[in-house]
This record gives sequence, C-alpha cells and structure tokens, in this order.
Amino acid sequence: MSNTALLIMDIQNCIVSSFAASELIDHLQLAAASARKASIPIIYVVVKFRHGYPEVSSNNKTFSALTAGTFHLVENDPATDIEASLAPQPGDIIVTKRRVSAFSGSDLEVVLRSQDISHLVLAGIATSGVVLSTLRLAADMDYEITVLSDCCCDRDDEVHKVLMEKVFPRQAEVITSQQWAEQLSEPLDEERKEDKADEADDAAYDYASH
Repeated sequence: MSNTALLIMDIQNCIVSSFAASELIDHLQLAAASARKASIPIIYVVVKFRHGYPEVSSNNKTFSALTAGTFHLVENDPATDIEASLAPQPGDIIVTKRRVSAFSGSDLEVVLRSQDISHLVLAGIATSGVVLSTLRLAADMDYEITVLSDCCCDRDDEVHKVLMEKVFPRQAEVITSQQWAEQLSEPLDEERKEDKADEADDAAYDYASH
C-alpha cells in the first residue's frame, strides 16, 4: 500500500454545513484512521480563492456566483477551514485547488509524483462535483482508483446512486470505508503471523542450540 494515498476533498466548514453529513463524517473518520494505521498518506484537498476572486472567470458558471457574494470561498476565512473533527494531523498534506477537480489549479500532481503515488482513494463532497471530476482526470492519467462510496455524498441521492453503481465502476473500484479498512488490515494480519512464525523459529533454534 506504499503507493497509495487517501484524498479527502472539499470537507470544509462552508460545504459540510450545507449537507446532512453526520454519517459521512463518521465514515471519513474511519477511513482516515484506517489510512494512518496502515501508514498511508492523507492528502486534504480544499478549494479557496484570493480576495476579490481574481482566479474566477465570468465564463465559469460554477464559480462566477462567488463574485456576486452569494457564497464565500476566500483564503483565511474560517468558513473554508477543514471540518474540525477531521482536522489534519502532523504529516498530512493540504492541497489548495481553484476549480472543481482536485488537479485543476493545484500542485496535486507534483505532490503525487514526488511521493511515488499511483493509487488514489477518493472521498469527499460532492459525488457529482469534486469526486467525479477528479476520478475522470485521474483515470486519464492512468492512476489506479478506489472510491469510498459512503465517504461521498451529493445533494441528489439518485445522482449519487447512479454514479456509484453505474458510472464509477467503469474506471474505479467502489467500496465502503469498512471494506477498505478490512482490506488494509489483511496485510497487517499477515505481517503479525509472519512475525509470530519468525519468533517461534527463533525460539526453536535457541532451544536446539542449548
């Protein structure tokens, strides 16, 4: 799993507050804890802009509403902070993007290449936004992809369902946070068994030597 990274995307106060996300947060906490236990790096991806939104084009239908002041995603605003219950820990990486995809307007690709990451585990809000956009681009860049279905949500439950069941499986493995945690624990269990076997061999050798 040394080539794997968990991407937790757009889990920011102003975004989480607009969703019924209590269960989502629980699943994300499990995913993050599982990653840390397996020494898998966690990369938080956040969307923020400079004051005055100089990065936002009037042609961009998704973000142009920001310039009208109807929604705020400004740097150094507490509203754009990562949700406190999922706060980054020392060693975690934070990447700032300027568009929907985690790759757009960010240095994510540089970070991934520097860390020799080839397998991305995706989680975040929204399924039809950052998750879909990141998955599509990552697939075109030949990354191996896993999507944690219960660590993503969307305003439209039907859209979430169609993406998870019909669209994403064409390019990614789609599993739950619990299934991923179990996958990660299997190599650890094998290592423990091997360690115990080695200890038993050492003990047998010591006994035979006396």
